[in-house]
Amino acid sequence: MAGAEYLLFILMLSIFLGFELINKVPATLHTPLMSGANAISGITVVGAIALAGTENTDLAHWLGVGAVTLASINVVGGYMVTDRMLGFFKKKED
Repeated sequence: MAGAEYLLFILMLSIFLGFELINKVPATLHTPLMSGANAISGITVVGAIALAGTENTDLAHWLGVGAVTLASINVVGGYMVTDRMLGFFKKKED
């Protein structure tokens, strides 16, 4: 059971550190960081597709399908938000 407690500690620590880091990011850096996060989610999609395509248990298959779905939503939504935010910096045409 020590392994599960260790993983829970790592999860709690990463949640806390992630929350603290995101709160300290200025608004001007939000768009570049969002694009970086989209790239990471793209890697997640590739890994999830690899998991969903294996001949493992049904649970692993459905977890892979769920991961592909959620990561794809994150990537598409992130790029839509980034595009909209970059649109605020374009000059308006008359």
